[in-house]
Amino acid sequence: LQVLQQQVLGGEQAQNKDLKEKHKRREKHADERRLQLAAALQESSEDSSEQALLKVYDSIQKEVRAKSKALEKVQEKLRAAQTEIQDLQLEFGLEKMDYLSTIWRQERELLLCQQLLDQVQSLMWRDCNYSNLERIRRESMWDEESGCWKIPEPVIQRTHLP
Repeated sequence: LQVLQQQVLGGEQAQNKDLKEKHKRREKHADERRLQLAAALQESSEDSSEQALLKVYDSIQKEVRAKSKALEKVQEKLRAAQTEIQDLQLEFGLEKMDYLSTIWRQERELLLCQQLLDQVQSLMWRDCNYSNLERIRRESMWDEESGCWKIPEPVIQRTHLP
């Protein structure tokens, strides 16, 4: 009955000596590590210096579980960061499209104003200062306080012959 119990409790690998030796080496390594960490923790408490929190694991499975939990937390933070990046990229794309549409609209309006000025300029009298658009541009000044252009007043300069 005891032989059957040992076979059932150990499973198929109950008679595998290599596996038993491997388990014993792992346990020995874990015990050595636990003793080293406990000694380091005791030394740090004797020195009364605060060091990083040392975790002593009873078995490799507990260590794996703890590290798996830490990995899951980091992966969750990574997913949150990736989601935030996607949101920011979408928002940036929308703003970019808005800026581009504004630029295109302003370019069309500027072209319309330029064409209107070209048409109106030919109708202006030659003795008016507005007949020369380049001169008006040179004499115009941008006013920072009011946020608009200061354009010279239209003047008609008539020449009188003697």
